[in-house]
Order: sequence, then structure tokens, then C-alpha cells
Amino acid sequence: MSVRPDLHQHYVQACQNLGQPENPSISHVLQEADKNDKIRWTEGITLKIAGNNHLVPVQRVTDDDLQVLASVLCDTVFVTGLDLRCNVLTDVGAKHLATFLQDNSTLRYLNLMFNDIGTSGAELIARALHRNETLVYLRMTGNKIGNEGGMFFASMLQSNSTLEKLDLGDCDMGTQCLIEIATALTQNKSVKAINLNRPVLYSREEETTVHIALMLKNNSSLVELHLCKHEMKNFGVERLCEALYGNSSLRYLDLSCNKITHDGVKVLGELLRWNQTLEILDLSANRIEDDGATYLSEALAWDNRTLRALSVVSNNISGKGLVALSDAMKTNKALSYIYIWGNKFDEATCMAFSELIQTGRLKLNCTDVEPYEVDGHIYLAELSHGLKKHYYWTPSCETVTKKDANASLAITAISEY
Repeated sequence: MSVRPDLHQHYVQACQNLGQPENPSISHVLQEADKNDKIRWTEGITLKIAGNNHLVPVQRVTDDDLQVLASVLCDTVFVTGLDLRCNVLTDVGAKHLATFLQDNSTLRYLNLMFNDIGTSGAELIARALHRNETLVYLRMTGNKIGNEGGMFFASMLQSNSTLEKLDLGDCDMGTQCLIEIATALTQNKSVKAINLNRPVLYSREEETTVHIALMLKNNSSLVELHLCKHEMKNFGVERLCEALYGNSSLRYLDLSCNKITHDGVKVLGELLRWNQTLEILDLSANRIEDDGATYLSEALAWDNRTLRALSVVSNNISGKGLVALSDAMKTNKALSYIYIWGNKFDEATCMAFSELIQTGRLKLNCTDVEPYEVDGHIYLAELSHGLKKHYYWTPSCETVTKKDANASLAITAISEY
């Protein structure tokens, strides 16, 4: 076991050397790391210096703060993760990070979500990853890198063979860079999870979905794919389904917040009859209605025995469709997680899901509803559970140990594949 250095003392000395004032938030995190005797240093630790902790006073990390921190961590082999989300880092800070990534050989996780990094910062970080052979997981979520910034990451994916998880959601990427990323993933064999949520698209021809479908035909390593808010309609779903007939790797498909109707779900239902790979399907905030729910229930009741989690939250489904899904769970023992809140509950729906829960077929931590009784009538109350409830707002003060609020983490862990 290696002797651990005094991180806080090194930080104080670095601040003096560079003429920078100490950031109390960084000092606190480093002091806590120094005091933690339970840490097995050979396995590495993650420094959580998030700027959105409301339980204690936080001074957000600036570019100058990051320069000092990077100088402290450059030779520290046991720091394998760095969480800098929700701070005020800009392209200048990205330059410090890029230099750090080029020289560092131990950092595996870097969270930069919701900072102020733009196109030039994205270029610097992406260029650093051409050389970096250690980083496994990068979150750029919410940094407005734009279409041009996304192009630099697409180029990086053509040469990097280490990165396994890349989160580029809410980054204002456009059609061109999505096509380039899809093209790069056709050849890339290391990326197992990618988030491309909420691009800025102006065309209604669904070119990006077509290229992503072409990628899925050739990619045999991608496990998790997020395509939330892609303006996807039935045509796009049909192209994805055509591709997935020949894909045997994808476990988690996120199609939430699109424009998919029952016609698109009919094709998806046919896929589920044949597909033996998908484990998680997120159709939240579409408009599949009763017919779409019926198509899904028929596939799940009689053919599919692989899907473990389904979300149909806010899909304008009434009692007919919801009862059909509950009936499917009686014959399908593989489907363990189902999320239905935001639809039209009638008495039959409430009774059906109450029965599933009371008989133990559906556990409370595997759904987002809980039955209760008033004047002899059964109703359903909402539970704060889902596939990705904590995707953006995981508490900064602690690690979420229970997977109820983010069930996808418990179902398909990327490291397993």
C-alpha cells in the first residue's frame, strides 16, 4: 500500500506558489480525503467538488481554482475520479483540464456537467483525449459546446479506444455532429454508453435517426443509447427497429420525450417479439395511447422474456391499455420494473396494479405508484421512482445507495459488459 500524500497541505502550498486564494470548498474536500483512514488508496477515490450542494456553504470552482487543483493532482495516483459539476468553469478551465488529461494516467471519471464550457473548451478536451488512455467516463452534460464542439468529440471517437461512457446530452449539438458521431461509432469498439439527448435540430426528415440506425446495424459494443428529445416520429422508430433486428448488444434504449404514436409502437412491439437483448425501454412522454400499450402488452405477454424495465409515463394511456400491461405482467415474470404515472387512471387500473403489488408480483421499489384506500375505493399515489429520476440532480452530499429512484443503474451496469 502506497504512502498517501497530504492533499490539503499540497493545495495550500500550490495556492501560495501561484498567488491564488484558497477555495474553501476545495480545501474542505481535500481535508476530508486526508482524514479518511478507511480509504483503500490502491483502489482510488473520487473527489466530489460539486457546486450545487445546498446543505453546506459552497464556493464554486473557478478557472483559477482549477489550475491550482490540477497542479496538486497531476502526480497523485490514487485520485481516479473528479466531480466538478455545477461550477463556473469556462474554456480557460477546459485548457487546464486538457493539460491535466494529457499528462495524467490515473483519472477514470470526470464530471463537468453544467459548467460554462463552450466550443473552444470542447476542442481542447477532445484533443487531449486523443492521447489520454485512462479516462473511461466523461460527462459534458449541459455545456453549450454546440455543433462545432460536438464535431471535435466525433473526431476523438475515431482514435480513442479507452472511453466507455460519454454524456453529451443538452449540449446544443446539431445535425452534422450527430451524423459524425454515429459514423464514428460504426467503427469505435470501446464506447458502451452514449447520451445524445436534446440536440438542436431544424429538419423534420429525421436524418440523424437514420444514421444512428445505420450505426446500430454495424456496432456490436454499444449497450446504452439515449435519444431523448430528438423530435423522433414513427418513421424514425421504424428505422431503429429495422437496425435492432441485427443488433445483439444494446440493452438500454431511451426514446423518451419524442413524438412516437401507437403506429411506431406497433413496429416496436414486433421487434420485442423477436429481440432477446433489450432489457430497458424508456418511452416516457410520447403519445402511444391505449393501442400502443396493447401492442406492447401482447408482445410481453406471449413472446418477450428479456425486457426487465418499461416506462410508459405520460403517454395518454387510459384504463384499457394500463390493465393490458398489468395482465402481461401476470404471465411475463421477467418484467420487474414498470412506470406508469402521468396516464389516465380509472378504477380498473387502480385495482389491477394494487393486485400486482399486494400479491408480490410487483415490488413498490420497482414502480412509481402505490395503492391506498379511501371510502372503500382504491387509488394510486405517486412514488419518486423511475429509470433516471436522479440523472441530473443526484444529491451532492452523498452517494445514492438505493437504486429505486434510478433503477436503470441497478438493471444494466455498463461495467458488466
